[in-house]
Amino acid sequence: MMCVCRYLAIGLLVVTAGCASTRVIPESLEPQVEKTVSFDQIVASPDSYRGKVVLLGGEVLKAKATEGGTQLEVLQLPLDDEEEPEVDRLQSKGRFLALHKEFLDPSTIVEGTRVTIIGEVTGASVEKMDEADYRFPTLDVKHLHRWDRRRDDHPRTSGPWWGVFGGVGFGGGGSRSGGGISIGF
Repeated sequence: MMCVCRYLAIGLLVVTAGCASTRVIPESLEPQVEKTVSFDQIVASPDSYRGKVVLLGGEVLKAKATEGGTQLEVLQLPLDDEEEPEVDRLQSKGRFLALHKEFLDPSTIVEGTRVTIIGEVTGASVEKMDEADYRFPTLDVKHLHRWDRRRDDHPRTSGPWWGVFGGVGFGGGGSRSGGGISIGF
């Protein structure tokens, strides 16, 4: 019985560790972030929010090296409960520019990379978007979190698929193991 309790305790620790999430907002920045300031408010009046530290997310459209670091053009997307940008681009309220003061090689932040940014609002900048002038809210990046691509970002094409699985179990009278192959359509 004591052995079973030990295995249960180890299993509980493993499950708990697997559920732990990565902090998107570092503890040191948490008190500075103005979570009530929305992207819509910043777009409407960027100068009114100058100096405020905000949390924004989206999808990188372009990254370019500048003398002051690396500038990211980001398509704003709403954040979910874990501060991860939504995938649906139709939910976007516009674009913003984020200046990362340290050099990041633009080839490491490719188009489509989803990011959550903690940044200080610095105002707005009018730049060309295709052939039109566009007023971008601007931020100085204090923290940049890159998200791995979700599996559902690349939906599986129709057709057959296969997988291999296996498992090991321990019981009171011995041990059991198993495995198999599955094929689905």
